Amino acid sequence: MTADRIEKIVTLRAPRERVWQALTDAKKFGAWFGAELDGPFVAGQRVTGRIVPTKVDPETAKHQEPYRGLQVEWWIERIEPMTVFSFQWHPFAIEPGVDYSAEPTTLVEFELGDASGGTSLRITESGFDRIPLERRARAFAANEGGWAKQTELIATYLAL
Repeated sequence: MTADRIEKIVTLRAPRERVWQALTDAKKFGAWFGAELDGPFVAGQRVTGRIVPTKVDPETAKHQEPYRGLQVEWWIERIEPMTVFSFQWHPFAIEPGVDYSAEPTTLVEFELGDASGGTSLRITESGFDRIPLERRARAFAANEGGWAKQTELIATYLAL
């Protein structure tokens, strides 16, 4: 592992089709992730929205509550059915009134695979080396913990 890349792997006790829908249907994604998105995920297009607390875990929702309404902007990179979904974003862009638009983005990739008893999900976020030095370590640490929590949230969502 390097300071440029976060990787989380989890086996989800759900069929691949169900996991794929939880990742690529913007409403379903938002329910577990904690975002209300303004449109569907379409490769090559931007999607905007806002942070809202997750609907699947009350404790995590409490931690997300202070960020309710914070605007998000993602650029959908790839949608390869049942295999890969990816987007770019500004990591840990949570300071009110700060314009992150001039900063480089990181790439978030969700890769599905077969696993005994379910579906393997690998979440990778890369590109932290390009984030401004004054934000890099905090963004990396926040997202390292954030992706660990998100693997739990998607598992909880799929178990409902």
